[in-house]
Amino acid sequence: MFRLTVFPASFCLVFALLFSSALQAKTNKRPNIVFLLSDDQSYGDYSFMGHDIIKTPHLDKLASESVLFRRGYVPVALCRPSIMSMVTGHYPHTHLVTGNDPSRDLYKGEDNAKAKAKLISNVDRFNILPKLLVENGYLAHQSGKWWEGSYQRGGFTHGMTRGFPEKGGRHGDDGLKIGRDGMKEVEDFMDLAQKEEKPFFLFYAPFLPHTPHNPPDKYLDKYKDKVESLHVAKYYAMVEWFDETCGQVVNSIERRGLKENTIFVYLTDNGWIQQEASKAYAPRSKQSANEGGTRTPIFYTWAGKWKPQDRPELSTSLDIYPTLCDVLGLEIPKDLPGISLLSACEKGAKIERDTIFGESNAHDVVDLDDPEKTLLYRWVIQGDWKLLRSYDGIVTKYHSSHPKIAGPQLFNLKDDPNENKNLASQNPELVKKLDAELNKWYKLKHAKML
Repeated sequence: MFRLTVFPASFCLVFALLFSSALQAKTNKRPNIVFLLSDDQSYGDYSFMGHDIIKTPHLDKLASESVLFRRGYVPVALCRPSIMSMVTGHYPHTHLVTGNDPSRDLYKGEDNAKAKAKLISNVDRFNILPKLLVENGYLAHQSGKWWEGSYQRGGFTHGMTRGFPEKGGRHGDDGLKIGRDGMKEVEDFMDLAQKEEKPFFLFYAPFLPHTPHNPPDKYLDKYKDKVESLHVAKYYAMVEWFDETCGQVVNSIERRGLKENTIFVYLTDNGWIQQEASKAYAPRSKQSANEGGTRTPIFYTWAGKWKPQDRPELSTSLDIYPTLCDVLGLEIPKDLPGISLLSACEKGAKIERDTIFGESNAHDVVDLDDPEKTLLYRWVIQGDWKLLRSYDGIVTKYHSSHPKIAGPQLFNLKDDPNENKNLASQNPELVKKLDAELNKWYKLKHAKML
């Protein structure tokens, strides 16, 4: 006959404490994870990427210790969909946050508020990275840019952004103070995580070097006499200011003795080319499918674990989610389009991929369920070749429009990194091949090619 064994309460308490301690020890071995995210910066605007005027000493040092992908890309050149792709691991046409805001032309009054709420609700459809890390024992802090409601809605345990529907809740609100107005919230969070002996995820996405370009004089004075345009000088100064704040984050972690157990991930949300004659960005940068909009250096740093490497392969922000899953020994969702870079980072293994994709939609969303309504570009890079295809997506008056170019645009990025020479007419078979790759990746239902 089955006999129920009853253990003394004292034994149960000791067992629970031992189990809890073992679980805590396992959790504590997991590395801290720090995202350093630039906001509106061109891929070449760093000393380590070869810029001959801009100084970025702190990121230079971190990059020199990193697995560096100079040919990194985001799948979309606009901040909100780019960040959403980063934390979900999916393309915009999958997560459906294809633009920054519902169109104010089409959604007005209460309808606009409902549209904003529905757009944000897409974040609930995914086990986004902050939620995943918290589920696995992390504390998580949000600061800077964040569009998907409050930091709590994004799964963070701590943060700064109130988010919609709070008054003024948009694209980061209170969180946009970080970096520009000190680092107290980040410092306090790291103190808390150390006190509680828990691994932490720090999402540091300051409103830098984003406009307004109002750098402190100590940065601006370095550049005013080096360029003719004050607009350009201010932008350069903003980049150095951003670099300084990244240095503050890294130094804080070093000061706490945590650097060897911390993974840094660096990239920018989208590009920016500063116009000389105005405060605005130039065409073929932010919001465009060109290199000036989509390319960014991406690097991963884990001091003492991963040796510095300067990798020649293509990389994308969609690789971040599966890579971190792999690092932590978590199952990688089968539907993620990115790949784990753990073997490349850890062992220097070759990456067996030569093709990546991206898309661009209008700034404003006109149909919350149909991403093709505002589709402007699909693009593919295979090796050194890049094909851009333009579409008839709806552009509202609140969108900073880029000229739509009919026909295929084909560039050899090795010979022509600035995409000045369209080679489509000379390579019809290659265009056909890359078109097939685009259709295999993202098959359109009704968008019309220009």
